[in-house]
Amino acid sequence: MQRRALLASPFLAAPLLARRADAQSDWPNRSIRWVVAFAAGGAADTAARSIAPAVAEELGQSVIIENRTGGNAVIAANATLGAPADGYTFLVDAANQLTNPVLMRDLAFDYRTAFVPISQFCSFPQVIAVKQDFPARTLAEFIALAKARPATISVGTPPAAGMGHLALAAFENAAGIRLVHAPYRGGADAARDILAGSIDAVLITSSSVRAPIQTGRARALAVTSLERIATMPDVPTVAEQGFPGYDMNDWNGLFASAGVPRAIIMRMATAVANATRAASVRARMDPAGAIMVGNTPEEFAAWLDGQRRVAADVIRSSGITLG
Repeated sequence: MQRRALLASPFLAAPLLARRADAQSDWPNRSIRWVVAFAAGGAADTAARSIAPAVAEELGQSVIIENRTGGNAVIAANATLGAPADGYTFLVDAANQLTNPVLMRDLAFDYRTAFVPISQFCSFPQVIAVKQDFPARTLAEFIALAKARPATISVGTPPAAGMGHLALAAFENAAGIRLVHAPYRGGADAARDILAGSIDAVLITSSSVRAPIQTGRARALAVTSLERIATMPDVPTVAEQGFPGYDMNDWNGLFASAGVPRAIIMRMATAVANATRAASVRARMDPAGAIMVGNTPEEFAAWLDGQRRVAADVIRSSGITLG
């Protein structure tokens, strides 16, 4: 019986392999879900909702955005990993891919093996902005005030241990100051509170900070990129205000769970890359200060490896925790 089973197995496997190949060649034949690990209105959500229609047009199927916040983006990660690895559920994530492995000891998965990088959507320069009645009007004045009043100035970033938090910690270390970190689920939430004057300052993306600045309820003191950005040409960088080399952009991108067929990953990567160059997408993202990327899975993976080291160094040197 065992011998007959072994002899029969190639014939049983052939139809299965054929069906799997047909499924890949037929992909996509229904709607695709992008699980966004952040709240609606933030940088990652804005990028996903801008890029998704162009991807849907190229692939011939709708791309549905599903925001799953909480758990420092682990809820969204688990939702993606819990779905079949058939190319119909993807994760839109950001710095959590780099920071959670350093910060969280009880993760049920390893980010580096559980997820496959597909393509980076974009990077977002971040902005240090203060509420309208805050006394400091320059970064130098902000630092002087922080030194005079240590651990009293509240600064909102999304979320705890995200790129905003890392950028804030790196700035504190460089400037020799202590601030009060206020973590938010998303950039839109932090923007809402600085609009209301509930917090002193924010360090959020150029996209999220637009509304508070445009309404005059907040003032930008600095941007975190090495070069000034086109949407705020008069706002100097942190680097040019006494901290050369400071460069802490936020970013976001698309990931698949391990096991998704390579052919599907490459088709999705191509669709995303094309979308980042589409005029309709640039019309929405350029005014938000986004730097569009659309790289290959290999390029994205190599970039992530380098960023993991940067994130781990900042976390350990600053003593950042999720508590």
